[in-house]
Amino acid sequence: MYRFLLTPRWWGINVFVLLAIPFCVFMGSWQLGRFEDRVQDHRTATEQAASAKTAAARPLAELLPVDQKTSGAQATATGRYGKQLLVPDRELDGRRGYYVLTLLRTDGGKALPVVRGWLPGDADPAKAPAAPAGEVTVSGALQAPESPGANGVSAAGGLPSGQTGAISSASLVNLVPYDLYDAWVTLGHADSGMTAVPATAAQGTGLDLKAFQNLGYTGEWFVFAGFVVFMWFRLLRREAEFARDAELGLIPVPDERHSEQDAQEPASSPVQ
Repeated sequence: MYRFLLTPRWWGINVFVLLAIPFCVFMGSWQLGRFEDRVQDHRTATEQAASAKTAAARPLAELLPVDQKTSGAQATATGRYGKQLLVPDRELDGRRGYYVLTLLRTDGGKALPVVRGWLPGDADPAKAPAAPAGEVTVSGALQAPESPGANGVSAAGGLPSGQTGAISSASLVNLVPYDLYDAWVTLGHADSGMTAVPATAAQGTGLDLKAFQNLGYTGEWFVFAGFVVFMWFRLLRREAEFARDAELGLIPVPDERHSEQDAQEPASSPVQ
């Protein structure tokens, strides 16, 4: 009854099933591994952020370039404040406001973007406190350059003069006349009554939508594997039932003599 398994058609079906199931299992396991890696990165970033708050600040040069290990670390730099910009549409504790960003011109010749604090409401240069004069030493959490459209950073353009949507050397290069560090610092203690901006985790270390997409893809691949097995058994059962019915003579066979006679009979011509 199962001799049909030796036919070319079923050889093709069996080969497909034998290849599809391991592939689906492999892809599901890979997606699960990606999710577990993101969970571990999130746990590591959380522990790192907690330890960075109590760790001694280190010179900026020792922490560059910014990566997942140095993001959030306490950095210190000395210089003089220069041009000041505002970063609108930034939320803090559920309230809408803006960052006060001032460029610190360091002794090394480059300028370091420093977020001196946050103020509520629409970005208003008149409300932003002026930066301290003279040489200052700042200390705060080192942050990686922002990417427009990621982590709540606005991707909108056409901002008024004196404003920037993202904090990065790429966004600031045409707004300030300095060479820039590809990093920025948020002060642990804000200046002049402003609210300090907390450090954010490095990109790719949080349990964001991508992490749960990996988990969803894991389930999909294992469902695909189960579906392949289900369809194979369903086709096998249907083919076996058809073969059994044929052996029992339950499937009607056309009358060969009648079929030959119909084939030899000329077609009637249409009525003129």
